Amino acid sequence: MGPCLLTAALALLTGCSGNSQSEAVGNPTIDNAQVADQREQAFVKALLARMTLEEKVAQMIQAEIKHITPAEMAEYRLGSVLNGGGSHPGGNKHASIADWRALANDYYQAAISDPDKNAAVPLLWGTDAVHGHNNLFGAVVFPHNIGLGAANNPELTREIFAATARDVRLTGIKWAFSPTVAVARDDRWGRTYESFSEDPRIVASLSEQAVIGLQGADTKALSARDTVIATAKHFIGDGGTQNGIDQGDTQLTEAQLLDIHGQGFVAALEAKAQTVMASFNSWNGEKLHGHQHALTTLLKEKMNFDGFVIGDWNGHAQIPGCSKASCAQAINAGVDMLMAPEDWKALLQNTVAQVQNGEIAQSRIDDAVSRILRVKYRAGLFAAAQQSNLAALPDDEKLADILAENRSLARQAVRESLVLLKNNDNLLPLKANSRILLIGDAADNIAQQSGGWTLTWQGDGNSNSDFPNGSTLRQAFEQAVVARGGELTYDPNGALVHSEDFTERFDAVIYTFGELPYAEGAGDQAQVRLPNKAYRELQLLKRIAEQGMPVASVLISGRALSANAFINASTAFVAAWLPGSEATGVADVLIGNSDGTPRYDFSGKLAFSWPDASTQTPVNNYPEYNVKPQFPVGYGLDYQNSQTLASLPNNDMIEAESLVVKGTLPIFLKKINDPWSLYVGDEDNWSVNIDGNAGSTANNRTVVVSAADNATQEDARKVIWSEDRYGQFYFQNNQAIDITELANKDAALQFNVKVEAAPQSDVAMRMDCRYPCSGQIDVTGLLKSLPMNSWQSVAIDLDCFRAAGAELSQIDVPFLIGTSGPLALQLSHIVIDEDSTSTQRMECSGASIQANL
Repeated sequence: MGPCLLTAALALLTGCSGNSQSEAVGNPTIDNAQVADQREQAFVKALLARMTLEEKVAQMIQAEIKHITPAEMAEYRLGSVLNGGGSHPGGNKHASIADWRALANDYYQAAISDPDKNAAVPLLWGTDAVHGHNNLFGAVVFPHNIGLGAANNPELTREIFAATARDVRLTGIKWAFSPTVAVARDDRWGRTYESFSEDPRIVASLSEQAVIGLQGADTKALSARDTVIATAKHFIGDGGTQNGIDQGDTQLTEAQLLDIHGQGFVAALEAKAQTVMASFNSWNGEKLHGHQHALTTLLKEKMNFDGFVIGDWNGHAQIPGCSKASCAQAINAGVDMLMAPEDWKALLQNTVAQVQNGEIAQSRIDDAVSRILRVKYRAGLFAAAQQSNLAALPDDEKLADILAENRSLARQAVRESLVLLKNNDNLLPLKANSRILLIGDAADNIAQQSGGWTLTWQGDGNSNSDFPNGSTLRQAFEQAVVARGGELTYDPNGALVHSEDFTERFDAVIYTFGELPYAEGAGDQAQVRLPNKAYRELQLLKRIAEQGMPVASVLISGRALSANAFINASTAFVAAWLPGSEATGVADVLIGNSDGTPRYDFSGKLAFSWPDASTQTPVNNYPEYNVKPQFPVGYGLDYQNSQTLASLPNNDMIEAESLVVKGTLPIFLKKINDPWSLYVGDEDNWSVNIDGNAGSTANNRTVVVSAADNATQEDARKVIWSEDRYGQFYFQNNQAIDITELANKDAALQFNVKVEAAPQSDVAMRMDCRYPCSGQIDVTGLLKSLPMNSWQSVAIDLDCFRAAGAELSQIDVPFLIGTSGPLALQLSHIVIDEDSTSTQRMECSGASIQANL
């Protein structure tokens, strides 16, 4: 499909069965599309007529595999299950292909069991395969969409999504929640890397090919062994929210919405995408999950979408008046299948009652279920040959061939996605026989290369051992250099830069840095700037430049970031985005032959405009806002272009560490905020790092941490103390922070807390100023006085901790809770803030804190 502009979009928008219940009916192999359609309609109509109301509503509900067993599936016959980001069979991140297939088959057989008593409808399992089968241990992780947009190779995109479909089918799954067809217009948005481009034309072109890669060239291919059902997401406007806030509000006219954010959907539906996922965001103040005009009038009627609409993770619960367990409005608006991860039983019961009392029309239920059955029919799930739901498992040799093919494809994608922003003095490609110093933690971190939606939802908590088929940048550069007679020294902290023989010992430096993994709203930023850690390391990069040593910087990021100071301090600068598990593609381009000739050239071009300052907002919609970026869409050098980039204006004045923004020092919002790390401890080990959203003390009992939900998915931590010995939960930074100015402005430590089990022993809260310097207060009375199982907002004056002995000019632990007995809390939104008007301040009384509710 070529570029789709407003005119094309608007043109598109105006635009009997005798089978028994147990009979398996497959898609007919015929050339006459009209006859095939008639058979499809007859099959769906006949099956629908045999179903009870409870069976119909069950088809409209999707549960998470952690919250439904195959036995429950046999009883309730839901239409679908999903594994959310970071969810695996048996909760095992290293689950094998056989483990996945066994669970898929258990669910499938449960759904179609006992057909004499029930309408036997196969279920669909959906998975977030957004850059490869990224939840599967050992799978090749492809570059995220932002990298594919920079490559802008439609054929390559189709091949990558076809490879993803093959991997998904190997695990017995038939439905992928991809592609994301969002047009990200503000890089502050935490999902920017899931978008192909800020340019709707690029999004449309690659979205079409992604759907074809997943589903095949037409709906007949849907029943093939190696295809899966595609999902165009998220309908509509998620990339255009005000201030780039995830799940925020997109304020546009209908024509503007379709012209910018509708193009990916137009292309995906032309490619016959069978499912569309509703978006969390609002359109002009109305949540899309309850937006009848958007979901029914625009999508189903004017865009002629005949597949089904799937909701997002408890998205229906965000509609005013709805909850996770009840939402007639979402169904009436046009959501056909509700994603209800854990509250599916109550939702099923309540929805049946709402049909019976007339809140939901029977015709709406029949329409939704017909759409779901239609897609399952087209996917071949009713065919007798596929009633095991499993394609024949390839032998080990075949699996090895698939892996090798995927690695080669990923390597090509990485090569083509790299964008060369600067190459002064023709530094790149580096001669392979050079003496190269490699600096930066990012060089030895496949998890950082891969970003969010990789084995875990946020992409955190992973180590290199979790990617047995991947390669780090360090490994890739070592392979490229050492094999050709050069030397490569890895020095993650750059200590050798300060050595006396630095300039004599090395010919060039490769400096790797960037963002740590994040997903969805946890990645939202107030500014398009690098993490504070990078700014602390900027002085090292400047020192390298001052000594006359050529340095090639490689930025790992999920968005275009203000980086003028870093670009100025670098001889060459490469935007590598989130390349995934095959970093060899980076070395292919940056490391040349021994004579300095390139092995591969740069071909990637910016699919997102590059900001000239971290405060430049909105960054990407500069045509509408008359803002000139540092580098426009389409910019990108290659080895044939020897232009010299002059020094860029340093519009980003945040070079020194600046953690306090507008009177707020975040500690844990939707994620653990930079530069803090989360720890638990007891006498066995006082500092066990929780690198991810779950973990425990060394004995797995004293303190146990897991993910929980407050305002959004996994934006809270559940902390359980279960031993009669002291254990602690805390956030720490290896450098002390001065919060004196905040205290002088009457700031408070604020947090949300839900008490699930009241304290059985004294509970202390501490701020440490390089222990043993600390200020400790007793919060036992506070926790006992709070309502049970109800979120409460708490604010404690910093002066309470100062009075207890904390030196606020050198705080390295801003939040610690410890106790010696059983206690269960959920904690979220932990900040130090000048403005606590929305919270209830606690009163300091000696060394204790009492609630003033």
